[in-house]
Amino acid sequence: MPDNMFVLAMPGVFVLLWSTGFIGAKMGLPYAEPFTFLFLRFAILTAFLVVIALVFRAPWPSSWGAVARVSVVGLLVHGVYLGGVFSAIHVGLSAGVAALIVGLQPLLTAVGAGAFLGEKVKPRQWLGLVLGLVGVVMVLGDKLNIDGGSLDGIAFAVAALFGITVGTLYQKRHGDAMDLRSGSAIQYAVAGVPMLVLAWIFESGKVQWSGELVFALAWLVLVLSLGAISLLYILIRRGAASKVASLFYLTPPVVAVFAWVLFDETLVPLAMIGMGVVVVGVALATRK
Repeated sequence: MPDNMFVLAMPGVFVLLWSTGFIGAKMGLPYAEPFTFLFLRFAILTAFLVVIALVFRAPWPSSWGAVARVSVVGLLVHGVYLGGVFSAIHVGLSAGVAALIVGLQPLLTAVGAGAFLGEKVKPRQWLGLVLGLVGVVMVLGDKLNIDGGSLDGIAFAVAALFGITVGTLYQKRHGDAMDLRSGSAIQYAVAGVPMLVLAWIFESGKVQWSGELVFALAWLVLVLSLGAISLLYILIRRGAASKVASLFYLTPPVVAVFAWVLFDETLVPLAMIGMGVVVVGVALATRK
């Protein structure tokens, strides 16, 4: 019974943990540039996971081809997605616009799941995906300010969108055999290399160490990268890619509630109605 309860709770736990990533980024970015910040995060994760994999004798990929497949997902989900989101916000794109662009991921994943994975997306699921996007727009509402961002920021957000979409599809197709301990260590190590190169070329490399930065790093390492990402891979392994992707629609409403509680941001009635629309949409998209 406890195992069944945990399985039922996994989607909700994933959404809650994933949503806190935006809070962690908001806390950490004032003290380190995005690529430098992500390199620190990935380096810590790599060292930690290598130790975990060795202590628990986790199996490592048995061939260079398997290593390459694991690495592709790491570059897409960690490197392109996180690098794109952090860079978009850093150059001035409003969080609302960035969230809306990345929020197209469930629809894009549904299209890709049919084309590349052979998944059949039913009309009810399409309706749920569209309703979810409408609800996200309602939740973000007045936070959607294109003038607040730049073309560079939009380009970074679009890159993040394609990174998480293609990464989700690729993980569903090739990631069933990956051990989460050793495989994640490889993924973070591979994703850390371009972050280091980009930080060296485009950034100063300066880090203002503070309590907020240490807390943000610790939270993003332990809760996001070890908790939420692992749950995402488990959900992808257990379910259809299009259904798992629809859970991302729940992120903006949860982030809006966190921002209301932690940062005293406004929560207008339209946003609350939008949350209900998102929930209905996700229910339609994921219901068996």
